[in-house]
Amino acid sequence: MIRQEIDKLIEKSIKELQRAKKLPKFDLPEIQIEHPEEKTHGDYATNIAMAVAKQIKKGPMEIAEIIESRIKNYESRIFKKIEVVEPGFINLFLSEEYLQKQVAEIMRRKEKFGDLKIGKNQKIQVEFISANPTGFLHIGHGRGAFFGDTLANVLDKVGYKATREYYINDAKNSSQIKELGKTSLGKGMTYLTEYLKEKIKISKSKIQKCKNEGEAGYLLAREIQKDIKDFIEKKLKIKFNNWVSEEDLYQKNKVEKIYNWLKKENLIYKKEKAEWLKTSKFGDKQDWVIIRETGEPTYLLSDIAYHKDKFDRKFSKIINILGADHQGHVGKIKAVAKMFDYRGDLDILISQVVRLKGGKISKRKGEIITLEWLIDEVGLDAARFIYLMKSLDTQMEFNVELAKERSAKSPVYYVQYAHARICSILRKIPNKIQRCLSGGRRVGCSPNLKLLKHPSETALIKELIKFPEIIEDTAKDYQVQRLPQYAVDLAASFHQFYRDCKVLTKEKNLRVARLGLILATQTVFKNTLGLMGVSAPEKM
Repeated sequence: MIRQEIDKLIEKSIKELQRAKKLPKFDLPEIQIEHPEEKTHGDYATNIAMAVAKQIKKGPMEIAEIIESRIKNYESRIFKKIEVVEPGFINLFLSEEYLQKQVAEIMRRKEKFGDLKIGKNQKIQVEFISANPTGFLHIGHGRGAFFGDTLANVLDKVGYKATREYYINDAKNSSQIKELGKTSLGKGMTYLTEYLKEKIKISKSKIQKCKNEGEAGYLLAREIQKDIKDFIEKKLKIKFNNWVSEEDLYQKNKVEKIYNWLKKENLIYKKEKAEWLKTSKFGDKQDWVIIRETGEPTYLLSDIAYHKDKFDRKFSKIINILGADHQGHVGKIKAVAKMFDYRGDLDILISQVVRLKGGKISKRKGEIITLEWLIDEVGLDAARFIYLMKSLDTQMEFNVELAKERSAKSPVYYVQYAHARICSILRKIPNKIQRCLSGGRRVGCSPNLKLLKHPSETALIKELIKFPEIIEDTAKDYQVQRLPQYAVDLAASFHQFYRDCKVLTKEKNLRVARLGLILATQTVFKNTLGLMGVSAPEKM
């Protein structure tokens, strides 16, 4: 990855300058390397000179010039130009030779292009969706579903071992399951969705044999959960590694053991006939009820047992993706991690509200808009792509009509059309050239990539080589919206290249070189769309 190469080169240059006593010793901060907004300012730029100026008591421009001179001595292959500009930036311009070689590298690595090793095979758990099994998934669940699945894909891509997990809130003693039981027995909610009416009808004989509302609710919840699982796997194309049942935690006495441990550690006290957990002792804003006045446990107790189970499985990082109504849950679980001295990272992400714009929604009073309806309306590819375009922590408006658009107005169509156009071109080339492109020197030929000099060709290559950076940054800060935006930017670069440079030109060597470039572009499209769970169609 070019950014890593530049980072190492700058660090190496500074150490050499220190050994030569041209720079004093100092604590080297993290080297920031960015893409300048203005193309005239280079392909990459670093502010390292300004970052260390106070430490070494030299002007940023002087430091930048010293570093720049050493980089030039070390490396001429990567850069065609290096310049120092006010107030102390070092601007770096990539050479054509370097860019041309990156095309060959992408063609060689194929689906492995963008793979990184920063994860070092560490285990990460990503818990997402975890919807209550009292009804079908709604449009709000789609956001966490596609975000969690994509994030897990990215984490795998950078060398972690991601475990996808779904937590089922199905405890028989919980208020929601009891209420579901009441409803199934005709004693609960006055309003029933058509879906629930049907599920109750199918399970009526079994429900009537249940001893109490909790058992009836649990039985019905299990039937609903079967449908949810089937929908997630078959229609959303998401495969979870683990499905963890809250009721199972009770059956295995894991909740009781946690309660006894908390009592033993003097972390529970009585107040107003309820039992409270000392979460404020571990950084939360207040303490919380863990056993109600009625003697029933709150949801928090089983959630603590669940997280203790997670901690015991030795994940180096745990990522919880929760709905907007769980904002108040963050402090509690962070406190729980401290209680148990969990040494890994615990990241809790909150998915904000989703609203629909456009589309003829068939919705009766009291019914939610289901995710299934949306997928049927716009298709899985469009749904995934558009859900991922907004940062998880911001509210979003899902434009149904835009998602259904079959033109360049639709971002997913725009990207998929670029990939399909590449496939269309590749279908027209003879088998001999196809073998040449796929086998290179092994079949006695390889594209002469030195012929790729047109500004639109180099612009496309520069976009291609950003892919590993996009993956690395997303794995670190979870800003998954980078992926669809990158796909759109790549499509724009490709379409510009296609307009400016005839691929199937009569000049054979140039034709093969450009075919190599679009083959590399196809690879990056596939890799990017694959991480998002979006298909890369060959025809449209």
